[in-house]
Amino acid sequence: MSLAAYCVICCRRIGTSTSPPKSDTYWRDIRNIIKFTGSLILGGSLFLTYEVLALKKALALDTQVVEREKMKSYIYVHTVSLDKGENHGIAWQARKELHKAVRKVLATSAKILRNPFADAFSTVDIEDHECAVWLLLRKSKSDDKTARLEAVREMSETHHWHDYQYRIIAQACDPKTLIGLARSKESDLRFFLLPPPLPCLKEDSTEEELRQLLASLPQTELDECIQYFTSLALSESSQSLAAQKISTHCDKIEANGGLQLLQRLYRLHKDCPKVQRNIMRIIGNMALNEHLHSSIVRSGWVSIMAEAMKSHHIMEASHAARILANLDRETVQEKYQDGVYVLHPQYRTSQPIKADVLFIHGLMGAAFKTWRQQDSEQAVIEKPIEDEDRYTTCWPKTWLAKDCPALRIISVEYDTSLSDWRARCPMERRSIAFRSNELLRKLRAAGVGDRPVVWISHSMGGLLVKKMLLEASKKPEMSTVINNTRGIIFYSVPHHGSHLAEYSVNVRYLLFPSLEVKELSKDSPALKKLQDDFLELAKDKNFQVLNFVETLPTYIGSMIKLHVVPVESADLGIGDLIPVDVNHLNICKPEKKDAFLYQRTLQFIRETLAKDLEN
Repeated sequence: MSLAAYCVICCRRIGTSTSPPKSDTYWRDIRNIIKFTGSLILGGSLFLTYEVLALKKALALDTQVVEREKMKSYIYVHTVSLDKGENHGIAWQARKELHKAVRKVLATSAKILRNPFADAFSTVDIEDHECAVWLLLRKSKSDDKTARLEAVREMSETHHWHDYQYRIIAQACDPKTLIGLARSKESDLRFFLLPPPLPCLKEDSTEEELRQLLASLPQTELDECIQYFTSLALSESSQSLAAQKISTHCDKIEANGGLQLLQRLYRLHKDCPKVQRNIMRIIGNMALNEHLHSSIVRSGWVSIMAEAMKSHHIMEASHAARILANLDRETVQEKYQDGVYVLHPQYRTSQPIKADVLFIHGLMGAAFKTWRQQDSEQAVIEKPIEDEDRYTTCWPKTWLAKDCPALRIISVEYDTSLSDWRARCPMERRSIAFRSNELLRKLRAAGVGDRPVVWISHSMGGLLVKKMLLEASKKPEMSTVINNTRGIIFYSVPHHGSHLAEYSVNVRYLLFPSLEVKELSKDSPALKKLQDDFLELAKDKNFQVLNFVETLPTYIGSMIKLHVVPVESADLGIGDLIPVDVNHLNICKPEKKDAFLYQRTLQFIRETLAKDLEN
């Protein structure tokens, strides 16, 4: 019910059927009603609880109307015009008096909200049907962590409340509770207020604001690639490049209004998911800094991510899940750095997580697209989004998570290229050794090694896994990674090199192969040493191993048809070696859930982790 309508109903019920006299006494009574009703204000939108039964002795009221309105217990106050020329009737006078009363109540309400539970129940009249809301709010602020978590769970599982009750929680809860609700699968989106209004800017000024933000960031002691792209963005005024590469100087970004500016860009590019994902990537990096959490919450990003978490687009939901996990210090000890994505569980869960499965892609791969289902003609035609057993864009998140719910499933993303012309940064000459150390550091920050682990890799990703495990074996602080590694699956990994490097040079198609491709050469000394050292480690630690290899050639561009990893190169020397009639790209993309590739992978995971999953 609108404010005006409520005032009209109440005022029509006062006195007799004749028009009320507009005396000073009459308006004094109206003022008393309004002052009495303004018992609680919650910041953001305005809520007023009201109780008029106590005025029965002074006024004759239609109690049926009052009883009906009591159960609603609040009024939304929208923008109200107080222009005298607009309306001089009783409704206008009532609204004017209510507006005055609201201003007087603000100070008192603020005091209540600072300590809403010390004396709240003795100073604020609360209806019986509202007690559950306020008791849960009180419980969510408990000193007992278990009680706080239970309160958030109970809130998220409540689906019978009135709209205003969700809004009370939205405005009265603390940041920990808000983040917890955003990470609860069943939470109603009414728990989340709309982000604060953004500053008004001219339509064409967003790019200029972004350039100013970039220019304000220190340019010294930076990674050379970040320096390169920052300067390129400034010279070209490229929003997309800027959005991709800003991941440092978080304090400066926040201090210069970057959170609001990025939110504006996010809204402007609602039809461009790639730009939105890059912006979420930046917010996820900023969320690694705990002292920025309050700023991120205040700027409204939690509300935006709560909605994104419910997206049926796996990439969007996974980026949002990373942000919220980095914000959630109540239940998450790990930190998920740039390129590390939890595919399962993305929400808070009571399911105990007993082991980790890690997915590492190869050349030109990515954290999500490498592990999609193979797009057969029938799958493309018959792929309803709601039926993930028939088609999925990321089988580890949908199929594996359902078949093994006690696993934490992580997918890693890193930049690779076939050619220096395709490299994202001209200064970037990163070897397998460099990348393995970088990824190992990130995975350890995510808690990898604290539980039993199975590694799953494709192509060059398998070489990275081998190098990471060798590096971990040399560092005492990484010993848990080695001790908890149970098994490894290699999808067409060139343990003994690939023809790709030589072939690309011979035909001059790729001109200058990148360092990663050169390291895949069959006569590479580094590759031979990696193979010999890892084989010794794997035998010593009794790693369980499963190798798949393609038997069909792969098109590289439109000119080259190449058998990327021959059978002899995929043979690690231990573990089963299984040839599959697919090409190099599809070796890790099962056609369907009951396909041999997926079922054999699932069998290996279950058998390798059998003892750990039973405990």
